[in-house]
Amino acid sequence: MDKCATPPGRAKLSDVARLAGVSASTVSRVLSRPGLVADSTRQAVMAAVAASGYRMNHAARNLRKQRTGCVVALVPNLGNPFFAKILDGMGRELAGAGYDLLVADTLDGQGRHGDLRRFMDPSRADGIILLDGLVPLADLAGRADLPPLITACEWIEDRALPGVMLDNRAGGRLAVTHLRELGHDHIGVIGGPPENVLHKARLQGVHDALGDARLTLLPGDFTLQSGQEAAQGWLALRPGDRPGAVFAFSDEMACAFMAGLLRAGFAAPRDLSIIGFDDIEMASHLAPALTTIRQPKREIGRQAARLILNWIEGERTEAVTLLEPKLMLRETTGTPG
Repeated sequence: MDKCATPPGRAKLSDVARLAGVSASTVSRVLSRPGLVADSTRQAVMAAVAASGYRMNHAARNLRKQRTGCVVALVPNLGNPFFAKILDGMGRELAGAGYDLLVADTLDGQGRHGDLRRFMDPSRADGIILLDGLVPLADLAGRADLPPLITACEWIEDRALPGVMLDNRAGGRLAVTHLRELGHDHIGVIGGPPENVLHKARLQGVHDALGDARLTLLPGDFTLQSGQEAAQGWLALRPGDRPGAVFAFSDEMACAFMAGLLRAGFAAPRDLSIIGFDDIEMASHLAPALTTIRQPKREIGRQAARLILNWIEGERTEAVTLLEPKLMLRETTGTPG
């Protein structure tokens, strides 16, 4: 019999360990706390799991540890395509550890925050990943049995929580630095809601790099509709008062802004430069393709999942992980005309 083959019948943990060339305790750690194990070891173990046909009895494990086997992600506006890859990375990482990802919208049909306290019960979830920085603090307070709670993408200014997010200030600085290096001295910004933490951080980055350039603020809320409205606002300005470069704090706003101007006969980068933020999938497929600031969305999801898994297993941390933005140089920015 091939010494590398698994014996007939149900594969055991020891079979996985033998195939992967590691100890049984290492296999157990990969399956329960993958964030503590090196990527190469985790990949070797998961390959051995697949080859052996090993199946963890998650129901028995959860019953033994009094767990639900679920993690809840609370997301503002599930219709926003920005969250798709984050949730994909999150779900894949959790699934590898035997957890299901449940997703709920923090906003109701009118864009108002609903009562989130029903998700704050340990009988519903073993951990919570919050992607909304504007949830009412009352929903997060007053419970002694609150499940492990971390943030991802956004954060809550008045509540210190561990989390994983982009360095949004650096992203704003990177965008404006690019426009200034092209020679633009009048820059428009389509921001988010003024109270939103992403808006505040990105605007700080704008001011870091603005220098002596003129700044024009155009209202926005990260949505397509507000991008269209910003286009109307830009067109309503006298030609001499129109910024020659516009930085939108989301790709959705940048796309709608660009479309609104195109209908009025203006094109990027011929008449103005446009840069977005997030690098959603459609950004590279536009004509012209959108220059933008990339967020490593799947990596945010993966790291957030590892963080909550570690906390569920008792390794609590107060750390906040900041990931670096990247300028995706495409076709909508150029030197002033």
